[in-house]
Amino acid sequence: MRGKQYHQQLKLTAPWEKDAGYGRKLKTYRNHTKIIAQPGIVMKVLRRKRIVLFIAYFLLLVLTMLNLANYKWTKEPQQCNHQMRSTTYHGRSDIRFLYRPSLAKKRQLVYVLTTWRSGSSFFGELFNQNPEVFFLYEPMWHIWQKLYPGDAVSLQGAARDMLSSLYRCDLSVFQLYNSPGGKNFTSLGLFGATLNKVVCSYPLCSAYRKEVVGMVDDKVCKKCPPQSLRLLEEECLKYSTIVIKGVRILDVNVLAPLMEDPSLDVKVVHLVRDPRAVANSRIKSRHGLIRENLQVVRSRDPKLRRIPFVDPNHKANKKDGSDYHSIGAMEVICDRTSRTLRTALNPPSWLKGKYMAVRYEDLVENPVKILRNIYRFANLTTNHDIESFALNMTGGSSSSSKPFIVSSRNATQAASAWRTVLSIQQIKQVEDYCHHSMAVLGYDRVRTAGEAKDLTKSLLTVSKL
Repeated sequence: MRGKQYHQQLKLTAPWEKDAGYGRKLKTYRNHTKIIAQPGIVMKVLRRKRIVLFIAYFLLLVLTMLNLANYKWTKEPQQCNHQMRSTTYHGRSDIRFLYRPSLAKKRQLVYVLTTWRSGSSFFGELFNQNPEVFFLYEPMWHIWQKLYPGDAVSLQGAARDMLSSLYRCDLSVFQLYNSPGGKNFTSLGLFGATLNKVVCSYPLCSAYRKEVVGMVDDKVCKKCPPQSLRLLEEECLKYSTIVIKGVRILDVNVLAPLMEDPSLDVKVVHLVRDPRAVANSRIKSRHGLIRENLQVVRSRDPKLRRIPFVDPNHKANKKDGSDYHSIGAMEVICDRTSRTLRTALNPPSWLKGKYMAVRYEDLVENPVKILRNIYRFANLTTNHDIESFALNMTGGSSSSSKPFIVSSRNATQAASAWRTVLSIQQIKQVEDYCHHSMAVLGYDRVRTAGEAKDLTKSLLTVSKL
């Protein structure tokens, strides 16, 4: 009787009767004691859930650690060198081993920071003639042509990004500044390619040999077969030193991200020249610099007050318009040069030991000594042929005949030509724009026209750099 009452009180239901079919309601329990009717089963279920949760947590922890390890590997600096490109892929662990920064030998990267008409074409040849150097001449020219008439300052970021690619031997960046629907860039499509010893020498062309010092004849090099940029990239990867000369980076501070990059080893050689000589040469080359002058002048601060361009009694003519842009551009150029010099006088960590200033006047006065100093700074070795080349190019008997052409000339005479050509008004205007950089670099100002024309008096003093 008691067993029967106990059975009725529990009212146990068989599992197959709990849900006999679709649409049939489950029976609800009125007495909570049914939950602990079989405590052994409940504890067994709880233990299983606990085990499943522990396994899930463990797997999640393992996956998280693997993702962190993978993220760390992908963020390691990766070097661009020939051995890496040519090594056969053996698996992720092998690639990770190869890309350790301590095992990859960095290239020596050099940027020649200068401005138009500072003797930079000749200066670039000192690197172009070296068989150990992969040299590029004014690659940012393509940016300025494509994005014309953008002002000079707004184009600085694009120029730096191009340098970042070129120093990694990635020449595909030139395609970004190709004409829509135009042919693919080739080795001969680069600005200044027909004077480049790498482009015009074996194995890209049989016209010249890189180890033989001597100027390239552009008419001969134009007959070389155009090679793909991919082949030129492969040549780039063979060199331990890459030198790029450019006039379109106006301030060394623009290069800070590149010089702080641990995967790159960038040094800057800052070629400077008396700004009055630069202005005179810009006027002389006014027709070849029309677009560049406009782009630089567009960056001038419109709020600044300036001294008159010409004497009020002077009757204006068409030539004055060209001269206005040639000399007006000096305001922007000297302002950016002053920023560079201020940084160089109190160098931050990213610039210490990586900056060298070279005065053009010192180079042409003592070319062998200055050449050796430059090469030592760039971790290069000079030789008799390159030193003789520097002497011959600066010790000629003729004066400069055509702008933008490197030839043997009396460079010392050319360096002081401005003193007899510029008017005192033009001289004063340039000095007003450039007084800070002149004071730092050791260029004395003149007080009268007679003092400017007195070539027996030197206007050079000791540079503060």
